[in-house]
Amino acid sequence: MPKGGARTRSGPAPDPTALRRERDAGEWTILPAEGRQGATPDWPLTDSNLREGEFWERLWSKPQALMWERYDQGLEVALYVRRLCEAEKHDASVGLSTLLRQMADSLGLTTPGMRANRWKIDRSEDEAEEAGAAPLVEPNSARARLRAVPGGSG
Repeated sequence: MPKGGARTRSGPAPDPTALRRERDAGEWTILPAEGRQGATPDWPLTDSNLREGEFWERLWSKPQALMWERYDQGLEVALYVRRLCEAEKHDASVGLSTLLRQMADSLGLTTPGMRANRWKIDRSEDEAEEAGAAPLVEPNSARARLRAVPGGSG
């Protein structure tokens, strides 16, 4: 098995605030938090069932759907939906779960996948205010107690 290299979870995560860019496509794409607007594309595979239709509709309203549309990835999204519905069954193989994680990474549906694609979801002003007001640590945690000590780190 090859070691190292360009796998989604290998190496340090890309830093959107880094001054040095090593790739030509070093810029991050900011996706609107409200997601993709408009009609859902037609299902590209053979007949879908009700559950596949639900997932299909839900996924095409996500912010990442803007990029899937730009790069004509409807077929990849449909295959992900179909495999996801198969994985919900009680007799689904573990290998299917691994495939789903890889597909989700590729489509930017996971945090590592978002980083690998260099996509960020723009936070609304309300969310940014809530995030700023929320404590980063529990008040009774060891980190909070260290902050109370002069010269403590945390």
